[in-house]
Amino acid sequence: MTTLDTTLIALADPTRRQVVNLLRQAPRTAGDLALASDMSAPAMSRHLRVLRQSKLVEESGVDYDARLRIYRLRREPFAELQAWLAEIEAFWTDELRAFKRHAERGRKGQKK
Repeated sequence: MTTLDTTLIALADPTRRQVVNLLRQAPRTAGDLALASDMSAPAMSRHLRVLRQSKLVEESGVDYDARLRIYRLRREPFAELQAWLAEIEAFWTDELRAFKRHAERGRKGQKK
């Protein structure tokens, strides 16, 4: 399975997309994410595990409390996803240009 596959699988879940949106605003603790998502800490932990395994998020500790973990987004998987989407967009742009040329040739032939 490719990194892109792992990213798409992780983002297929609406709760995990909500976590990504929350982390776009600022790094947060698991407890803050669970509270903002109105879910239990164990349920949030399962979602965070998937996001960590897909490398979409990373965790770090804080100096004053070894139990506290802060989660933040990682840029690399999103950059790879964005590059893939740009390739798809370029494909459709080329297809639409080809269709436009075809339609315009057909119109010019009918005017005679």
